[in-house]
Amino acid sequence: MTRLDLNTSEYDPYYSRYVEKLPENLPLRQSFEMGKGSVVGFFKGIPEIKQDYRYAEKKWNCKEILQHLVDTERIFQYRCFRIARNDKTELAGFDQNIYNLPSMAKAKTMEELIFEFKIVRESSISLLNSLRDDDLKNIGIANGGPMSARAAAFTITGHEIWHMETIAEKYL
Repeated sequence: MTRLDLNTSEYDPYYSRYVEKLPENLPLRQSFEMGKGSVVGFFKGIPEIKQDYRYAEKKWNCKEILQHLVDTERIFQYRCFRIARNDKTELAGFDQNIYNLPSMAKAKTMEELIFEFKIVRESSISLLNSLRDDDLKNIGIANGGPMSARAAAFTITGHEIWHMETIAEKYL
């Protein structure tokens, strides 16, 4: 299953900015394995002097962005799980900005954040490996719009690419 198998009716158009970052023929489960190595390598390569850098006022620093990737993966993993299990309860949205301060990301080391990312990613991989392709086609409602379990999963790995590109362009 690749992003080309997704129908645009499976997710809100907002998420296309992330989904379209993925290579067309990269299988979903493989995107999580590859993404794990890419994210870890990318964030390990950020010089210490740049880890707390903000390119503009009120923008997150690199450590806060990695924490954001972890938090978002947890939320979208939960969405994927609930929808794959055919839970028809509408899933609430979340305000990513209120997660930043209580996360204490700026007080964590890059190594601590990378460790947290790897643990969450292994959990996502385990979840995806426990689901059948047919389960991933289930559609629910998340943040007021339709979302398939597979769209939630593809959003996770596309989202990390989007943020790494932003960091490379504006932070490094």
